[in-house]
Amino acid sequence: MKERRIAVIEDEPAIRRGICDILRTGGFTPIEAADGEEGVNAARHPGVQLVLLDLMLPKLDGMQVLAEIRKSHPTLPVIILTARGAENDRVQGLKCGADDYVVKPFSARELLARIEAVMRRTPERPTTVAILEVDGTRIDFSRREVVFPNEERRTFSEMEAGILEYLASNPTRVVSREELLARLWGIAADASDTRAVDMHVTRLRGKLAPPEGCRAIDWIATVRGKGYMLGAEVAAAAGAEA
Repeated sequence: MKERRIAVIEDEPAIRRGICDILRTGGFTPIEAADGEEGVNAARHPGVQLVLLDLMLPKLDGMQVLAEIRKSHPTLPVIILTARGAENDRVQGLKCGADDYVVKPFSARELLARIEAVMRRTPERPTTVAILEVDGTRIDFSRREVVFPNEERRTFSEMEAGILEYLASNPTRVVSREELLARLWGIAADASDTRAVDMHVTRLRGKLAPPEGCRAIDWIATVRGKGYMLGAEVAAAAGAEA
């Protein structure tokens, strides 16, 4: 069974341990962070499905952490856990992109119920795509290869396959270069870093170019100023596969 990972960003050790214990009883795997900077990295840890975020944090406060998470992971669910229960605080947190707001103290049952509710209603949750096939051209992500209708095979690098698989797992939306860097490289991006994504996409497109006699397919579309997404017919295939 695949791990259900949740980032726990809380600077008080006793509270953090208690939250992690609750998560383990609920079948989740906690990824711990004790300050805001660690929290941004924890949220970008591969496989994290939700973030529990305190507001009063050293280095970066909770609102700054939330803003950083939204830059690279626009659909990742975030629940704020805080002692600041005033209406203005709750409204600000929700307006800044939090999916829910839980005031301390809370019970284990309430926290787990809130987590499950947010995860159920979160839009555009990625789906796993193992095989992608369009008009006889087949991509096998486990083997990291493309097989054309004439049986010609080409192998992808791990990063090339990762980019295409991530786009296929999010077939209905544009994925920014920063999000790809955070998800696949595990790093926060600046302008120079994003060029590495473009280089990998260029190589990937070269490997997806059809051999003679095979139809050209627009596998990856560039959305100017925003990032990349699957081409329309490939997105339809990815949606059917999912």
